[in-house]
Amino acid sequence: MTKQLISPDGNLKLNFELLDNGTPSYSLIYRGKIAIKPSKMGLELVNDSKSLLNDFIVMDSIESSYNETWKPVWGEVKEIRNNYNELKIVLNQKGLERTLIICFRLFNDGLGFRYEFPTQKNLVYFVIKEERTQFAMANDMIAFWLPGDYDTQEYDYTESRLSEIRNLFDGAVTDNPSQKQFSKTGVQTPLMLKSDDGIYINLHEAALLDYSAMSLDLDDKTFILETHLTPDALGNKGYMQAPCHTPWRTIIVSDDARNILSSKLILNLNEPCNYQDTSWIKPIKYIGVWWDMIIGKGTWAYTDELPSVKLGITDYKAVKPNGKHAANTANVKKYIDFAAKHGFDQVLVEGWNIGWEDWYGKSKDYVFDFVTPYPDFDLEEIRDYAKSKGVRIQMHHETSASIRNYERHMDAAYSFMSENNYNSVKSGYVGKIIPRGEYHYGQWMVNHFNYAVRKAADYKIMVNAHEAVHPTGLHRTFPNLLAQESVRASEYHALGGIKANHSTVLPFTRIMGGPLDYTPGLFETDISKYNPNNNSHVNSTICNQLALYITVYSPLQMAADIPETYEKYMDLFQFIKDVAVDWDDTKILEAEPGRYVTIARKAKGTDNWFIGCVAGEDGHESTLNFDFLEKNKNFKATIYCDAKDAHYKNNPQAYEITRQGITADTELKLKAASGGGYAISLFAE
Repeated sequence: MTKQLISPDGNLKLNFELLDNGTPSYSLIYRGKIAIKPSKMGLELVNDSKSLLNDFIVMDSIESSYNETWKPVWGEVKEIRNNYNELKIVLNQKGLERTLIICFRLFNDGLGFRYEFPTQKNLVYFVIKEERTQFAMANDMIAFWLPGDYDTQEYDYTESRLSEIRNLFDGAVTDNPSQKQFSKTGVQTPLMLKSDDGIYINLHEAALLDYSAMSLDLDDKTFILETHLTPDALGNKGYMQAPCHTPWRTIIVSDDARNILSSKLILNLNEPCNYQDTSWIKPIKYIGVWWDMIIGKGTWAYTDELPSVKLGITDYKAVKPNGKHAANTANVKKYIDFAAKHGFDQVLVEGWNIGWEDWYGKSKDYVFDFVTPYPDFDLEEIRDYAKSKGVRIQMHHETSASIRNYERHMDAAYSFMSENNYNSVKSGYVGKIIPRGEYHYGQWMVNHFNYAVRKAADYKIMVNAHEAVHPTGLHRTFPNLLAQESVRASEYHALGGIKANHSTVLPFTRIMGGPLDYTPGLFETDISKYNPNNNSHVNSTICNQLALYITVYSPLQMAADIPETYEKYMDLFQFIKDVAVDWDDTKILEAEPGRYVTIARKAKGTDNWFIGCVAGEDGHESTLNFDFLEKNKNFKATIYCDAKDAHYKNNPQAYEITRQGITADTELKLKAASGGGYAISLFAE
């Protein structure tokens, strides 16, 4: 049996068929070219001799179409069109009379599909041993990949042929035990691929709820990628109760890399906003007491000693402060003053609560209580001072990966935040998950991350989750999930380094699933100037750092460096002050994964535009035209550009600032250095 589905614009064609043994299979054609070769589908079950793999017959096929326009609470554009043709294949498994529905949604920019399990007599409770969904590539494509891992995406991306992954795998990994459970061809999603004939394919998932995160195992002889779900402590991949469904598997396809970045397919496969009132959810621009500790200039801990009795506020009277604790009242007030002076919304403060010396470097089993400050952090004084300046403090919850402890304290912690004028939290999950044996990307933790976001909404709190599972567009449904880390972010410039092309790969990979808290804006590129014992180097030019505010999408943007450094470069800092964090429109002007990305965004509720370009090792020359601007309107442009001799390694702080008038008819030639970039602000006159 074969069934075909065509995208609304006619460029994509899905073919579904049952193989001779009753195994479901699909393929995808883009403009007459093979995007996905015939690929098997199904699920292997625990303690089930037959599983949901074969012996199916088609009972019914149901086609429908959908076309709507919806408005996100915040985002890259004011409105999003959701237009697809749908095909539901109703399968019955011979002999067992079990029903499986495969739902395909074909958009103009790609395909989403999932498995659905309706209420039925012969399939109620079941345990997944492995999902067996395949993505059969047509050839040995170029891939931008991370090694498979159950706990972290904090790797640099490797660019190679699929056939080369095995030989490069060892050089791309750490000694993380959860990674070692993968074969040497296991990779994470989002996975970005490019064929020699110019077809771009992005593989990921959407709406990850009550299910384990997906990675992919590669057969490097046939170029077939197959799902690899994160296990729990027992090795099982998912516990299901019908009626239920899996997340969507997503395939975004185009012959123009810009269309990959502009796709809203993953968002469209998520459910609409779950909240009636969203007035309390606002994008944030912030600074923070954070970089001090990353570079080793300050510490999270108040003391280098370990209190002799169970931690409590009175115990700290008997210990000696280390003199480097960054989250002290005077330092935080300095940050509040800087934020107020320059129009920032919030100040993040890490290391404010007791216990860091016990957990950080002492005992990885330590758990925090999220309400008890160190003696040198005057909670009331800081709260009232921030309020008087029109600034809010951003809460920090490092959970030490002790999940049940955090859930036990969550109501108290969020109540504490509400009482003290905190409306956003940066949560952290550093370390191995407690209880042992669970992983950051397993079903158990996926459920926790989503529970934490929904619980925060009860208290009108926005969430920035670090060390969390990769995002899958859930910010449409839960828009208080402002951003996540889940990436090798800017802190690694001081903790081992980041490749110069990293920022040109991120839009095609990590950011496909949702906003990123990347912490850009690092102006001092020589970390030894902060800490003589740290010889790290920021592998980008200073103008590349400005461009990240545009190319790394987030409604939560940090100016990550310290105030003293920004005060040396107030001419450059002006762009960070000016740049918006919420947008009415976005134009992808240029894009090639691993090489360059140039994006223009229109600030929410204004006629002002901001442009950012980031380049990899080879640099990039742009010929920009501004035909996206409103006709017959004049704009005042400030252009922040690499100097002619700039280079991310040996001359990263060389820059030029020019100003000129711009209209829709203007053409502008600009050059980004190796690891460089440029940023432009366009203010309507």
